[in-house]
Amino acid sequence: MNKRNKVKHLNREKGHRDALINNMITSLFKYERIESTQAKLKVVRSHAEKIITRAKRNLATDIAPAVALHNKREVLKRVKDRNIVTKLFEDIAVRYASTNGGYTRILKKINRASDNSEVGILELTNRKDRSSLIKEIKDKREAISEAKKEKAAAPAPAKKEKAPKKVAAPKAKPVKKPAAPKKAVKKAAPKKKK
Repeated sequence: MNKRNKVKHLNREKGHRDALINNMITSLFKYERIESTQAKLKVVRSHAEKIITRAKRNLATDIAPAVALHNKREVLKRVKDRNIVTKLFEDIAVRYASTNGGYTRILKKINRASDNSEVGILELTNRKDRSSLIKEIKDKREAISEAKKEKAAAPAPAKKEKAPKKVAAPKAKPVKKPAAPKKAVKKAAPKKKK
């Protein structure tokens, strides 16, 4: 019996299941829409909604810096890409500032032909269209490449002169002790035969 067990195992071990969920959450926030089986999407949806709520806590004006940092670190446990975390806190959380829950929706599709699995789409309710997402990604890439070019073109900073090395005092040679005389080892007497 499977009583009081709230975890959907998805036919995977814990480590594999956690990695799967983390990757799907990261893809959801990156592309704002993912496609998979219904069972996986239902699990990912619950985690993603909690993460968006956690990101919305940082929108408060009177939040302590330590609490804001804690919220980011908690999200980084699930979303491993720092650029996606930045997008989550600065863009996605702002979009849902006036919404309490219901940040995502699952759309059903026709069952997959190969194995007849129930397939669906998980997407953010206030998502951007594909063309604007692609434009944002291109702009970020260009900004990064320009920053690299500027860094390469800038003259190298002058190196600091190294401090002169300290000269160590000469070591005193250890005095050899005379060897102790060797003790004579007595040989055991041969056993007598009876």
